[in-house]
Amino acid sequence: MDLLATFPKQIAVNSTEGAQNYRLIADHYAVHGRKSGEPAPDAAYVLGQGTIAVFEGSPVPATAAAAPEKLSAVYSLTPGGSPAVPTGLVFIRLAEGLAIAEREEAIKDAGYEVAETLPYAPNAAWLRSRSGGIADALAKLGSLEKILSVESVEPQMLMESVRR
Repeated sequence: MDLLATFPKQIAVNSTEGAQNYRLIADHYAVHGRKSGEPAPDAAYVLGQGTIAVFEGSPVPATAAAAPEKLSAVYSLTPGGSPAVPTGLVFIRLAEGLAIAEREEAIKDAGYEVAETLPYAPNAAWLRSRSGGIADALAKLGSLEKILSVESVEPQMLMESVRR
């Protein structure tokens, strides 16, 4: 049984910098909602100030049964290949001059709710899936792109920081 079957295999990112894709890494998974500083001895690495642990292999059914909403797929940014973990938040930007509130009903119809508006950019906001599920947030990105005057839709993906 594939515990991550509800996650899309590929995510196209609609951004002004050009097309990018995230592809599912089949042999990795992430566990969200850990207490910051909690040890994760078997983790390949941790993200989000220690609140997300990334593991190699497949998730153990007991882990998924205990808290399926805390489990997510891990993706690779292409081209290049940096691993990325979805948070469940999606950034949306409308055409200049439109406020998010003007499209809030369409956002709800698409299966999302506004998580945070941006005072410095009234045409942009962070959204979350109305179900609260990370897989749902990723699976319905296309419905946001169809909303009139949407210019950009990008899932929030955390990546391991690299020191130069």
